Amino acid sequence: MLQLAGPAALSAFRLAKLLERLRALEPTVAEVAARFVHFVDLAEPLSPQQQEILRQLLSYGPTLPLAPDEHGERVLVVPRAGTISPWSSKATDIAQVCGLAAVRRIERGIAYRLHATPALGAQRLGRAAMVLFDRMTEELLLDPLQAARLFEHAQPRPATRVPLRHGRAALQDADRRFGLALSADEMDYLLESFARLRRDPSDVELMMFAQTNSEHCRHKIFNARWVIDGEPRDESLFDMIRYTHAVSPAGVLSAYRDNAAVIAGNRGALYFPDPASGIYRASAEPIDILIKVETHNHPTAISPFPGAATGSGGEIRDEGATGRGGKPKAGLTGFSVSQLRIPGYERPWEREFGAPARIASPLEIMIEGPIGAASFNNEFGRPAICGYFRTFEQPAAGDPPGRTRGYHKPIMIAGGLGNVRRTLVDKAEVPIGAKLIVLGGPAMLIGLGGGAASSLGSGSSSADLDFASVQRGNPEMQRRAQEVIDRCWALGERNPIALIHDVGAGGLSNAVPEAVAHSHRGARIELRAIPSADSGLSPMELWCNEAQERYVLVIAAASLPEFAAIAARERCPFAVIGEIDARGELTVRDALFEDRPVDMPIDVLLGKTPRLTRNVRSVAVRRRRAVPSTLRVSSRVRRPTACCACRQ
Repeated sequence: MLQLAGPAALSAFRLAKLLERLRALEPTVAEVAARFVHFVDLAEPLSPQQQEILRQLLSYGPTLPLAPDEHGERVLVVPRAGTISPWSSKATDIAQVCGLAAVRRIERGIAYRLHATPALGAQRLGRAAMVLFDRMTEELLLDPLQAARLFEHAQPRPATRVPLRHGRAALQDADRRFGLALSADEMDYLLESFARLRRDPSDVELMMFAQTNSEHCRHKIFNARWVIDGEPRDESLFDMIRYTHAVSPAGVLSAYRDNAAVIAGNRGALYFPDPASGIYRASAEPIDILIKVETHNHPTAISPFPGAATGSGGEIRDEGATGRGGKPKAGLTGFSVSQLRIPGYERPWEREFGAPARIASPLEIMIEGPIGAASFNNEFGRPAICGYFRTFEQPAAGDPPGRTRGYHKPIMIAGGLGNVRRTLVDKAEVPIGAKLIVLGGPAMLIGLGGGAASSLGSGSSSADLDFASVQRGNPEMQRRAQEVIDRCWALGERNPIALIHDVGAGGLSNAVPEAVAHSHRGARIELRAIPSADSGLSPMELWCNEAQERYVLVIAAASLPEFAAIAARERCPFAVIGEIDARGELTVRDALFEDRPVDMPIDVLLGKTPRLTRNVRSVAVRRRRAVPSTLRVSSRVRRPTACCACRQ
């Protein structure tokens, strides 16, 4: 492993703000410095000429003053073990394109030096350094030699089985260990289903079931039966949402059945590269509009920048995965948070009510979240043209004393619009023998269990499960995948994509069953065909991780050569991981351990899960004073709403 010093990592302004935070923990810290450090994993030594190429590639950024390396106590912040940073993915690819084939991976960290008198020592240094990194994506090393762990290759672990001879207690234990968020009805359903299958479930099957049937993926509360004050209601919340479309469907081409909705547009000139010549031309046809808005609340609460970034990234993938391939064009972002409590500018109505320690503060969310969302949009190449943010906390009439409603778990909205061609609005029937393809980046141990984690109230799961459930974004890889999709839909009726789904919550364990179930088919999957950047992943981690920038496609075997040529042109990785069959079952084979970690009927996974029933009662409302007695009317009138439209 090579270790190469890089340029300054932070501007003087950011160093000054960081020093303030350090002094709040350790007042003796007089100075802090930061510079990048590059770690290079090599398959063989580089020649002098190759070393010079590498040096030039790693010379970047503005020239900023650097403190002497020997000044102060040193700590190193690097990407979390088992993950690969987006910077690493791009830097490694650039190095290999520049002829450095011996470079297996380049990673980057930040070396901080803290100068204090007297010296802090290891224990105090470690405590102060907690403000230097984001636990969700990074880790702290006090010993620089530990950086070699970045490139360690662990041995893969086999799947495990959950013995059901102990009944529900076994599932309750698995639920706690893996953060599955299973309901009592779902546990009973699993016990009955695997009793019929006459075997114990694997950890892979339980995690897959939990993600596929999470609130995040299946909207169980919105589809629930409601009993209010003892009276059953005919409509679910989703029925109420769908009502407008049900009574006025004119102009709607697709709604509530795909990754985004599509409305009819006017006829006009649609510009895109001619598939034969590559020259942009105009095609006279209806320019139909696809629209999507979704939320990414839990990840943004845990770590605002990557949480909001991957929220925007996931929404972009939803647009691209609409019908048989769509084109994202413009985005929006929005944030609802609790009161900001800006230090030195606290307002009379802002009171501290407490929150889980691992939840970011509203101010941190509003500083980092919009930048993360805008950054992904910009780097992908789609403008985020509008948005909003607002703050809100308020006791509600009828609530007990001391209860305040607000947004400690924020609402992070990601939305956008684009186009899809009229002939490609609907996904095609999936033929038997068609190939299942993963398009995009490799699997990594990030975002495990995100669908279930985001279905829980913030702070109700363990801290480790919360941090493990959030993803990281790589907009450059997603851009490549979108270019492949664009070249395919440009072919019109010759589009090789029969069906496409984005990989989001639940990873492949959710996207593949959705693709297979579309035409009531089954599939056989080869687990080790899934591209992976981590050799040590267990079957559960490989199948269920939520590594971003991936799509699942179904392509007829005869169209595979044409698709492969398009992907090669765009330098976008893809892999054939399985084949569609007519059995109605999903089988995932692990050739490494000669096992089948998944082997179950699709309708057990998706078709017959118990429907939720919500039994609620109305609460008598006791009206309160319109203006609190502690707040003068004049100050109430001057109170800002902290609500705005913003351009990013």
